[in-house]
Amino acid sequence: MRIGYARVSGLGQSLTEQVAQLKDAGCQVIYEEVFTGTTADRPEFQATMAVLEAGDVLVVTKLDRFARSASDAITHIRALMKRGVAVHILNMGVVEDTTTGRLLLTILSGFAEFERDMIVERLAEGKAAARAAGTLREGRPRKYAPEQMEHAMTLLETNSYTEVERLTGISKATLTRYKRKQKRV
Repeated sequence: MRIGYARVSGLGQSLTEQVAQLKDAGCQVIYEEVFTGTTADRPEFQATMAVLEAGDVLVVTKLDRFARSASDAITHIRALMKRGVAVHILNMGVVEDTTTGRLLLTILSGFAEFERDMIVERLAEGKAAARAAGTLREGRPRKYAPEQMEHAMTLLETNSYTEVERLTGISKATLTRYKRKQKRV
């Protein structure tokens, strides 16, 4: 049986393309997961590994969707090979249990880990530059614009919190937090 595994790291990402590629590759069952690859305890990955039997083929679109690091990829793929499970990485081909196949796996795993590390490094550099420029804005975006909050503060001068909440839709808790923050500044 051809079993597919698709994974994206964040909620803003889509599994659609990976799932389509796995279906095109003939996968009868596809396990899907939205989970960071840096975590070893990925429930769907564990479920995928548990169902694979001798004669099955595990299919993934790219090596980095499957493993956290080069050593992780090599360990998992060798364990699957010992169980009689073939591994097909769509952008690499079938990983063969031969001297050349293991060499290619080691080299390509190293490149996948290098690529991931470079992405992390570039993100850190970008954040540092934005922090230095004073433009770094992390966290959830503000729900209300500063003008809306200032208008609500003006309304609070002559109205109760409940009335301002009814008029603006801004909760009492948000109004209280904003007012406290203004006093500190």
